Amino acid sequence: MQINVGYEIAYRCPNPTPMILALNIHHSRASDVVKPDHLTVQPSVPIESYRDQFGNWCSRILAPAGLVRLRGDGVVNDDGKPDVVVASAGSRTVQTLPAETLVFLLGSRYCETDLLSETAWRLFSPVEPGWARVQAICDYVHDHIEFGYAHARATRTAFEAWNERVGVCRDYAHLAVALCRCMNIPARYCTGYLGDIDVPPPHAPMDFAGWFEAYLDDTWYTFDPRNNEPRIGRVLIARGRDAADVAISTTFGPCELEGFDVWTRELTQTYA
Repeated sequence: MQINVGYEIAYRCPNPTPMILALNIHHSRASDVVKPDHLTVQPSVPIESYRDQFGNWCSRILAPAGLVRLRGDGVVNDDGKPDVVVASAGSRTVQTLPAETLVFLLGSRYCETDLLSETAWRLFSPVEPGWARVQAICDYVHDHIEFGYAHARATRTAFEAWNERVGVCRDYAHLAVALCRCMNIPARYCTGYLGDIDVPPPHAPMDFAGWFEAYLDDTWYTFDPRNNEPRIGRVLIARGRDAADVAISTTFGPCELEGFDVWTRELTQTYA
């Protein structure tokens, strides 16, 4: 299948404002891209691009004062299969983990492993290590947090989500990431597109989605505690320790969000 993904975001800046943007399809899907989702800015300004420490493609702009529109629209090929499930995947001991995974065992801005460690070991040490333990964490988080866009708060951490028991997809992912790390399972936060392909209505308003990947055996596997079931058509944008590393926009000055539209949909006709 082919999936059309894109966004249009509008900010109003009282002054010229530097911005860092992480909005492009991740390079791991480069071979699937049929139509590149090039970032365009109105009014037109120079765009400087670079890869961050996690390999994500980022763009720097100096947004002019006034209304600034960011837009991207792309098409990707997708195999149409749901997220992979490998129930036999096992955990590795810390001493045998690849060095590059170790940073994803540590606490981070939104994932306070020190505050959740005792809870994690109490809840999940009886569960068989490996896939079963990660799934048990996802089941717990899915049932523990009540979803609602009215509950969104940019500063909510995993520990706060655990205490408040409300949130949006990023809060589910942060709590699951923190609990996995507490159990010595490397876990990294992901952001991207996730549509409602083969999901019965009613459908929620479209937004960027947050999920996570856990390192089992020698592979990073996708887990989604918000939906807690394999989904079709997941398109990655960026990975990092938590949402602070993969913010779609980071602004260095005051600005107001005036428009936000995200789309991801299966195409009925093939894009040539």
